[in-house]
Amino acid sequence: MKSNIKKSFIVSLISLFFIQMIYVYFEPVTVTAASVTDSVVVTLTVDSGITITAPTNVTMTPNIGIATNGSIGSAVWNVKTNRATGYSLAVKASTAPALVSGANSFADYTEAVNGTPDLWSVPSGSKEFGYSAFGTDTPTATWGTSVSCGAAGVPAVAQKYAGFELTDLTIATRNTVTTPAGIDTTICFAAEQDTIYAASGTYTASITATATEL
Repeated sequence: MKSNIKKSFIVSLISLFFIQMIYVYFEPVTVTAASVTDSVVVTLTVDSGITITAPTNVTMTPNIGIATNGSIGSAVWNVKTNRATGYSLAVKASTAPALVSGANSFADYTEAVNGTPDLWSVPSGSKEFGYSAFGTDTPTATWGTSVSCGAAGVPAVAQKYAGFELTDLTIATRNTVTTPAGIDTTICFAAEQDTIYAASGTYTASITATATEL
């Protein structure tokens, strides 16, 4: 009896062994695919550039004479730039005083506080020539809130004026790119004689506008 039990136990072990071997042999094998990675950096350079238009020459109107004391005019400069940090626009005169006719001239506009634009006002007994500016990138706190240069020889009352200098004075600035259409800045010119006559003649001023990448 014991011999039969022992034989049965041994047969069972042997059977179990073969069953395990068969399972191991036929068990699905999970294969993990090998992989590697790599990357590239793509670089594009966009060159910065800036342009400025050349407006037509300005003829101030009306003419000043014995019956007319004031005259105004304007010019528009358009600036385009793709500079990420923007641009500045500055103006200056080639002579001091700026508006001359031979030996005669209009004095450069005198501000109440030197170098600070203010509302147009010419003292009695003086003749002066000055400028103002307006546009999208022109600070109204500095140059006033009008969007025109005035009418009939009279400067716009809300515009502030300054006298031209031989060095650049910034009139407009921005710290981003412009649109492809560019940004217009209008320069207003004004001249007036007050209880004094300017000598007859053709007076001219050469004004330079410079746009600079920031």
